[in-house]
Amino acid sequence: KGYIKQARQEAENARVAIRNVRRDANNDLKALLKDKDISEDEERQGEDEIQKITDRFVAEIDKTLTAKEEDLMQV
Repeated sequence: KGYIKQARQEAENARVAIRNVRRDANNDLKALLKDKDISEDEERQGEDEIQKITDRFVAEIDKTLTAKEEDLMQV
């Protein structure tokens, strides 16, 4: 039980880290837009791409956590 709780906590920490990277990347896009280095369309495209990457990594974390929970339940 304790190991499962720890695995869930580590997975949540990983999700938070990914969200922090997403936030920083989106802030960088906003700064580029403000400096007129990119257009609003490019900013939107960038945000969409960042969200897709974020979703992919969060799904991978969830998949890994599920597999680890199943593994720990068998022990």
